[in-house]
Amino acid sequence: MITIKSLFAMLLTLLTGLFANKSEVRVNSENVAPSASVYDFKMKALEGNKEIPLSQYKGKKIVILNVASKCGYTPQYADWEKFYEQYGDKVVVLGFPANNFKEQESGTDEEIAAFCKKNYGVTFPMFSKIDVIGEKQHPLYKWLSDKNLNGWNDKVPTWNFCKYVVDENGKLTHFFASKIKPTDEEFKTAVGI
Repeated sequence: MITIKSLFAMLLTLLTGLFANKSEVRVNSENVAPSASVYDFKMKALEGNKEIPLSQYKGKKIVILNVASKCGYTPQYADWEKFYEQYGDKVVVLGFPANNFKEQESGTDEEIAAFCKKNYGVTFPMFSKIDVIGEKQHPLYKWLSDKNLNGWNDKVPTWNFCKYVVDENGKLTHFFASKIKPTDEEFKTAVGI
């Protein structure tokens, strides 16, 4: 049985996929107090089944990416790995595999981990596959995309490799669409490099 909510989520997924190539940037320009912080979440590591509290990244900026292995943006893994190697002492990159866009991440956690290491040498923290949109949207992505929870942003991922930037205090500050890379000026400005 299809509910109105699930129908809306499917329609939203289809429509937002059409705009995945747009260079959209959202910035927190409002002084609205969020109801929580990114530090309130614990996420399951991609390898080892260990729960990782995101509070362990306090004091660093955080870039949260929804990633996929079979996407036109998949080569960004190399860009983000290079960025993490260069700036990881100030900005941590966190990867969240998701199979929400044309089933471009259908593998198991083990397959995803092997793919990332073999093809891109990924060393930045990667987490277990989750849903980033739709009825089964993970609570972290609900927080990232609900302005009533994060204080300002209501933008869900429009495709794979969308980016959310969180400041050193756990507050969401920016959203970037898929095509934005770590070498783009607007991203570098957002993370202060």
